[in-house]
Amino acid sequence: MNGHASTVDGGVFAAVDIGASSGRVILGRVGSDGVQLEVVHRFPNGVVEIDGGLRWNFDALFAEVLEGLRAAATVAAVQGERIASIGIDTWAVDYGLVNTAGELTAQPFSYRDDRSRAAVEPVHRKLDPARLYATTGLQFLQFNTIYQLAAEKDLDGLQALLIPDLIAFLLTGVRRTEATNASTTGLFDAVAGEWATEFLSALGLRRDLFPPLIQPGETFGALLPDVASAVGLPRDTKVVAVGSHDTASAVAAVPAREDDFAYISSGTWSLVGLELKHPVLTEASREANFTNERGVDGTIRYLRNMGGLWLLSECQRTWAAEGFRPELPALLQAAAALPPGGPQINPDDPYFIAPDNMPERIRAAVRLTGDVLIDDPAAITRCIMDSLATGYARTIRDAEKLADRSVEMVHVVGGGSQNQLLCQLTADVTGRKVVAGPVEATALGNVLVQARAAGAVTGGLAELRALVAAGSPLQVFTPQLTRL
Repeated sequence: MNGHASTVDGGVFAAVDIGASSGRVILGRVGSDGVQLEVVHRFPNGVVEIDGGLRWNFDALFAEVLEGLRAAATVAAVQGERIASIGIDTWAVDYGLVNTAGELTAQPFSYRDDRSRAAVEPVHRKLDPARLYATTGLQFLQFNTIYQLAAEKDLDGLQALLIPDLIAFLLTGVRRTEATNASTTGLFDAVAGEWATEFLSALGLRRDLFPPLIQPGETFGALLPDVASAVGLPRDTKVVAVGSHDTASAVAAVPAREDDFAYISSGTWSLVGLELKHPVLTEASREANFTNERGVDGTIRYLRNMGGLWLLSECQRTWAAEGFRPELPALLQAAAALPPGGPQINPDDPYFIAPDNMPERIRAAVRLTGDVLIDDPAAITRCIMDSLATGYARTIRDAEKLADRSVEMVHVVGGGSQNQLLCQLTADVTGRKVVAGPVEATALGNVLVQARAAGAVTGGLAELRALVAAGSPLQVFTPQLTRL
């Protein structure tokens, strides 16, 4: 799998990278020594209560995207650079509804809203869960797009655009659905790589409810004239499809040198799994709740969607409201000093999805196990870290068995790669070497797919990953059996 990407110095690309809690617009400069990233605009994101539901303030979000592109244009102009294209990645499953005039009919619901729970049983009465999995390979989550759409009241004359595709549409006027994100809807055929139109029909949904598919590396179109004018970019600036599901972009930038790796994309959620050439659609895989999602270059991201650092960030939010604001490094250091073998929770429990006094909910979950967790931030933090590491190890072990693969190394990318306690515990519990970094894997994957589309980089995933490995600081953690 070793390879070297051919590069052309001077490629500059804008990556719009939006997560569930924040977003950035980043300039990526591609050269023979790797990719240099410069964040030119940061903005907050989060769920808000609108019209009786938990939604995304998409209007404000898109205004921030435009502001970020203006900043990118300004920075590039000062450097005498020309932005070759724009790529967009966000979280999965959520969508906006657009009418025939191209207007967003309402602010999009968030997956954290509970409305889709009641739609699960009616969907399963029409489509047996085993049949769903055998076609889509998608992990059951009550907020998957298929259940959200089933909760909608009236879709006549409307089209569903997943969040990154909605942003691309407003920038270009072109409606498409990027394939890596389409694969998270529950309406996508994992083998054929096309919409499972029979499922749309079975649920009474139009076959054209979603726009046609577009693959990473293909072009949506050029900026609309008024958008180009508003952000200060040339009208021929392209918007290029990347792995628009942020995990797809992150996995594309895993700096692996061989195929025998597992990855953990660690952030608000933890995406833990393997990269495969073909989906695993067995009943055993369904029962284990693994998902088969598309990756860049037609790969399969065989993974389980686990709880993540949302647990800790929500605890920090609660503690801050109570007047306690410890710095994260100090909190993790105090947690690391505690002895191993403390209480743990199931970080995947839906009980933890909604925001509300996370420390107390974690302590309550521990009580249900018959154990006790003291009301102390360090102890609660250690409980979260131990629980996540244990969950990672269990998921990797299950993936190896179900996919008949053997893993030699674990790569942790994303924000969690900076969490040394979590990375060390993961090495300890899995018994594998853990390579942490890059932190900005999602942005790197976004930029590299754009760069390859522009001809600034050549090669497949192996060559792109070699470029990441060469240009990124990585930290290695080896198992310490004395910590188990």
